[in-house]
Amino acid sequence: MTDTETDTPTVPVHRAEDLCDGTGTARITFRGQSYTLRMTRAGKLILTK
Repeated sequence: MTDTETDTPTVPVHRAEDLCDGTGTARITFRGQSYTLRMTRAGKLILTK
């Protein structure tokens, strides 16, 4: 699938608010490792191992 305007592959979009499910934190796994995604009060995202 490509973006017809730019002819580049489309990238999946995930809302951080949906991932964090109202708690402000989400657990993400990548190659067997677990990471924590956290939303700050200042409106920034922090990803930590």
